[in-house]
Amino acid sequence: MKAKLILENGNVFEGEAFGYIEETVGEVVFNTGMTGYQEILTDPSYYGQMVVMTYPLIGNYGVNLEDIESSCPKVKALIVREWASKPSNWRCEMGLEGYLKEMKVMGLAGIDTRALTKILRNHGTMKGIILAEDAPVEEIQRKLKIFHNDDAVQKVTTKETYRIEGAGKHIAVIDFGIKENILRSLRKRNCRLTIFPADIEAEQILKVNPDGIFLSNGPGDPKILVKTIETIKQLIGKKPILGICLGHQLLALSLGGDTERLKFGHRGCNHPVKDLINNRVYITSQNHGYVVNKNSLPENVIITHINLNDNTIEGMKHRDLPIFSVQFHPEASPGPQDTAHIFDTFMKSLEGGFKCQEIIA
Repeated sequence: MKAKLILENGNVFEGEAFGYIEETVGEVVFNTGMTGYQEILTDPSYYGQMVVMTYPLIGNYGVNLEDIESSCPKVKALIVREWASKPSNWRCEMGLEGYLKEMKVMGLAGIDTRALTKILRNHGTMKGIILAEDAPVEEIQRKLKIFHNDDAVQKVTTKETYRIEGAGKHIAVIDFGIKENILRSLRKRNCRLTIFPADIEAEQILKVNPDGIFLSNGPGDPKILVKTIETIKQLIGKKPILGICLGHQLLALSLGGDTERLKFGHRGCNHPVKDLINNRVYITSQNHGYVVNKNSLPENVIITHINLNDNTIEGMKHRDLPIFSVQFHPEASPGPQDTAHIFDTFMKSLEGGFKCQEIIA
């Protein structure tokens, strides 16, 4: 079936609909990963977004039920140059189109994804609508105008507090849209986890007396989460804290810094990041549209990592407190495992008595 993507700037891309055929509106973003489409589809940080895959062939190894990063896809649509109708992989349990149909996610194929990516790079991320049938211009403009993603975190966070047992350190996790591999990474280190909703109060977290606090990844603009920022402020100085992605941005705001929107974001599993403390470069997995403003951080916060593509902040730590965060995803999924040691560093911080320069090791 024919379908078209219409961007808010008026650009139109015509292609073939696949998956679940239904009109959908969202924020159009691009991901530069060659693989990992299944993890991308189910990453809660993509809530409300239409993901354009820059790699031309998607779906060739199919889908399995083990590699998902949340209970179901969070994207509004998947946009590709070509999708593989006959996947081949020993772990494959179903094809991409069948998965999208079952999960009610719109797919669009057969368009020039290179040209679309160039538009997003040149003009910035923008809203878009995918239609299988023609509609009046006024109606399209109205739908694009009213779409917003302000409630994204509320849509993907856990509704109730729950626990995962373990024999090691007790970590309080604030879930802004946490990926399963973050939980797996903490469980791998024998952690006992208490996972809280995004709107949790500081006193409820401190009541369970955790050894440390983890601020998860998640979608959207961190400045919208005013209540959460106040909660984190009350937790600073009480327990060791690690933040990842949105958690990193929220921590920066809580420490007195500021955040800003990127033109087209960082989304992919091939972003080079330099560790300024150890003078090393890592290839990282990333998915975010906002960053910490490098000129906004107070004097008691040190920049530890930078992105080598645009010099934006990728990591920071407090000079005196066991608090640090990174913008990239050390748990990957998809992506390289170069920075999985971040979790080990967090475990070390829970022991207490460490030196500041050893926080990022």
